[in-house]
Amino acid sequence: TCALPIFQRGRVLQIVLDRPEKRNALSIELSRAILEAVGSGVRDAGIGAILVTANGKSFCAGMDLEEVGRGATEETNSLHEQIFTLGARTNKPLIAAVHGAALGGGTGLVANFHIVIAEPEATFGLTEIRLGLWPFLVYRAVGMALGERRTTELALTGRTFKSEEARDLGLIHEVAADVEKRGMEVAQLVASYSPSAIHNGLSFVQEVRGMGWEEAGRVARRVRDWVFTGSDFQEGVRAFREKRAPRWPSLGG
Repeated sequence: TCALPIFQRGRVLQIVLDRPEKRNALSIELSRAILEAVGSGVRDAGIGAILVTANGKSFCAGMDLEEVGRGATEETNSLHEQIFTLGARTNKPLIAAVHGAALGGGTGLVANFHIVIAEPEATFGLTEIRLGLWPFLVYRAVGMALGERRTTELALTGRTFKSEEARDLGLIHEVAADVEKRGMEVAQLVASYSPSAIHNGLSFVQEVRGMGWEEAGRVARRVRDWVFTGSDFQEGVRAFREKRAPRWPSLGG
């Protein structure tokens, strides 16, 4: 397995996609390395947010055509399924700082992050149709971000678009000139909040996905009632009243 550059800055874990000679195409090796690095950050109580950046000219060129061109294997399918559902399964904030191209599976990867910052000239698009393919595995995540109708249009046309449109569509959240600096700022902000609140919140989002209105409301009340009794919420209220920064008990200190 390739070892990705990983840096810890306070409570932020920065993971760097590092296959620049292949524009960070999602080979079996790179996919496995991403999953392992994210998994290590999720399991580490000292990490409050995970920031993903990339080396080279592109953020991610999508699937590795040299590998999938020979036909998908069980391992390829399994790894891509995990990569392209990462945001729906992860209870720790995932933040991406995107530059260059993020096409095909790269757009699918971007759609899995909870917060995305991109440079103005970053390029996105579901370009699989140009290869006689459909974005099968990435469709769910992109559809969740953009809606089914817009995602279908992008899949049918294979057109590419820049960050301003990506922001308008809801694929990314912010455009910034220095995406790595801004991404770290956002990651540090998110990591400063209650780990318990974030974990419970992202778990709630995952649990109610696809539920009916009434059922989701019952889950919301149940989780909220439980959080109300938690020590982090009590500390947050005290800190607000005392006009000081909270010291979250769930940090273990």
